[in-house]
Amino acid sequence: MNANPVELQQPHQILLVDDEKHIRLAAGQTLELAGYDVVTADGAEKALTLLDRDWPGVVVSDINMPGIDGLELMQRIMSIDADLPVILITGHGDISMAVSAMRDGAYDFIEKPFSSELLNDVVRRAAEKRRLTLENRVLRKALEQQGGIGPRIIGHSPGIQQLRSMIQHIADTPADILIQAETGSGKDLVARYIHEHSNRRDKNFVAINCGAVPEHLIESELFGHEKGAFTDAKSRRIGKFEHANGGTLFLDEIESMPLSLQVKLLRVLEERHIERLGSNELIPLDIRVVAATKVDLKTLSEQGGYRADLYYRLNVVSLEIPPLRERREDIPMLFQHFALIASVQYQKEVPQLSVEKLSALVAHHWPGNVRELRNIAERYVLLGPAYNFAVGDAGERMAAKQMTLPEQVERFEKLVLQEELSRNNGSLKLTQDKLGLPRKTLYDKMKKYDLSKDDFK
Repeated sequence: MNANPVELQQPHQILLVDDEKHIRLAAGQTLELAGYDVVTADGAEKALTLLDRDWPGVVVSDINMPGIDGLELMQRIMSIDADLPVILITGHGDISMAVSAMRDGAYDFIEKPFSSELLNDVVRRAAEKRRLTLENRVLRKALEQQGGIGPRIIGHSPGIQQLRSMIQHIADTPADILIQAETGSGKDLVARYIHEHSNRRDKNFVAINCGAVPEHLIESELFGHEKGAFTDAKSRRIGKFEHANGGTLFLDEIESMPLSLQVKLLRVLEERHIERLGSNELIPLDIRVVAATKVDLKTLSEQGGYRADLYYRLNVVSLEIPPLRERREDIPMLFQHFALIASVQYQKEVPQLSVEKLSALVAHHWPGNVRELRNIAERYVLLGPAYNFAVGDAGERMAAKQMTLPEQVERFEKLVLQEELSRNNGSLKLTQDKLGLPRKTLYDKMKKYDLSKDDFK
């Protein structure tokens, strides 16, 4: 379930504060040419009226100004939002003062006279920091309100769009569901997503891994037992079926369920009631069962390793989660999502991902699927740009052998567009400026690769 954060403005806004008109004009023009929305103020008093805690931008201020100087302005800004980047413009005699100000919280300082390249570089880094700060706040708020970020099915590949569409159609029906997917593809997440988007969302979601419970215990785990039902049954126990009554029971690795228990599960699915071990009392169930498997149950049943009647009973609605290697266009978005969550968890910024590393991610075979990608994203946030994730080399060579040169060029071009759109939060103006593309060319290429700016906001 999407945390539904408020949509953030990309921090392309720059507040330029200087009492010298020619500085405001020159620096303002430089920043506007770089794609920023520049607001100028000739003094601190006016500047302070424009700011609040969620202001999506960066402040660039001269130190020496009449009235409230740049240092006092910085302190007042920090009282509004300690994380709002303030860049100080200094004269030659102000260097020691600026260094001291950085210890007190200034983002950086620029010494007059400064080049356009230096100004743009410092502002770009500060704007990226501000963007991450605001995104992290939204995620932290979601964590506080919900106790965690709800399940989200992320991606725009055809397989994922079809999956979301099917869930939308069947979420509120009573039909049981069979999820088929490779290990690490997100079967548990999809099961939770179904529950959270159904009319059962206010009742329990109960999960059990059939392959992780010893065979002699799984019947008691599922059905519960009465006191004295067997040697160690010292008190009544409510089973998973009963605990999930009114809600959803998720049976993962259903292929691992013992054949003797499959008969009882089939009876529960058909009759919708259970008996605790050691009891003759029928307990009616209003329950949806979502089962998941990493193997082909039809083939397994044909080989005698699974009851065919149970397979057909479970297979009323079947959902397939495509492996990550079959939805490579979703990898940049998934990586960014996992990296952002890790940045909140570990209180670290997300380092910028180079096109080369992104290309390696997309080319990788991903035997561990989404779980493997999430682990790499977390390590990247923890270790920073120095972490050289060794993925993609073999996949790159294999993919290159299977693709013509024009196909390889198109794949790389699409990756560059996706990375720049993601970095600019979907801003077409910034993307065309950074890539040096005419607006029509950018539109044509986005249409060619089926890219939408809304997917990157």
